[in-house]
Amino acid sequence: MSRSGRASVMVGKAFEMREYPVPEPEPGTVLVKQELAGICGTDLHNWEFQRLEHDIILGHENVGVIDTLGAGVEKDYLDDPVKEGDRIVLSPNVGYGFVPSEEQPYLRGGFGEYIYLWHPKTIFLKTDLPTEVAVLTEPSACAVHCVTRAKIQFGDTVVVQGSGPIGLLVLNWARLSGAGRVISVGGPRGRLEMAEKFGADLTINIADVADPEERKRIVRENTPQNLGADVVFECAGNPAAIVEGLDYLRHSGTYVEYGHFVDSGTFECNPNQMLLRKNLRLEAAWGFETQHFLRSLRMLEKHADLFDDFVSHTIPLDRVSEGINALHRGYHLDGKDAIKIAVKADMG
Repeated sequence: MSRSGRASVMVGKAFEMREYPVPEPEPGTVLVKQELAGICGTDLHNWEFQRLEHDIILGHENVGVIDTLGAGVEKDYLDDPVKEGDRIVLSPNVGYGFVPSEEQPYLRGGFGEYIYLWHPKTIFLKTDLPTEVAVLTEPSACAVHCVTRAKIQFGDTVVVQGSGPIGLLVLNWARLSGAGRVISVGGPRGRLEMAEKFGADLTINIADVADPEERKRIVRENTPQNLGADVVFECAGNPAAIVEGLDYLRHSGTYVEYGHFVDSGTFECNPNQMLLRKNLRLEAAWGFETQHFLRSLRMLEKHADLFDDFVSHTIPLDRVSEGINALHRGYHLDGKDAIKIAVKADMG
């Protein structure tokens, strides 16, 4: 019997609920019942800047249970046996969350009741993690890549610009990688409280300390001999943050740019003053690779208890627009600060 599945579709800056035929999996593919899909900053920026053509089912941070296995699919990427009903997480690197919603095969985005793992090279992994932790595998993989590029040494002083989900995950993995002192610059207060839970030694709320020069002074005063941080991660996605963050850095330090997955503008750069005279190492990481996805799940499984409250909101499919707007207008939803908003598919 043919089935249909609902999805929330981005049409310009609006979201529409639509129904699609649920595919019968071809050989080598998998149909998944969605459990949770995280709203990513990339989803927000694609909505803000409208750089994608066509109508789109956004969402690429997914966890769900196997509904139907296509012929020949018996194991996940690590050769662990899988069956219908197993919980899995998937890497979106071969085309999920950014493709036209009206092209077949349908249901290739996260904000829907089903997601069809249509590409035979899709990487998916079985996990027993709770859904609220498993849904972090993809953003955590981004953070793993970001932290890996920094080559942190034990005892380093680290600053993370931005306290959204990526910034918080970077902070946590940087601390576990040996950072001796970690400073979080961002907001709002609820997100900075999560940074403290993850071990931040100092948090600077940009709403309370609005002057960038004052923020620079506070950061430098909290580094050895006031010389600046060993490593600075830019995870805010604001071009102005780069100009500010470069001045957090000590001579010969490392600056890791990760916040601009979507084109959100430019900044004026004096290479001599901002880069060369600092003798810095500049890293710019893009997405993640398979190794980072595998490491991400391994670390989440080992440290699952740290993430109990990381997903602050779960909302149904018909509230995707509210979730996007909450991230756009101050990170506040349903009476509390939003840390991570996830979309819960209605299987009813």
